[in-house]
Amino acid sequence: MRVELLVPDAPPPRRAAGDDNAFAQALDAIGAVLAGADRAEDAFAVGDGTLQAAVYERARADVALSVATATAQRAAQALQSIFNMQV
Repeated sequence: MRVELLVPDAPPPRRAAGDDNAFAQALDAIGAVLAGADRAEDAFAVGDGTLQAAVYERARADVALSVATATAQRAAQALQSIFNMQV
């Protein structure tokens, strides 16, 4: 099995003490990436943007969705393991 490291475009945001809505912020960030991809594709469709920008933004959105999906699957597996424990 070959594992490739995930190198982010920007450093992770600093989390303030007592910040309980980190999950909502993560969902908002994913939504922003998807919206950016849609804007770049729409700009290319009307002739204002470049193909390179549209492809790059769509690739970023695909990576964000892949990471979110993998995270959700891992969390579900962890919860399932906990629920299957005999007490």
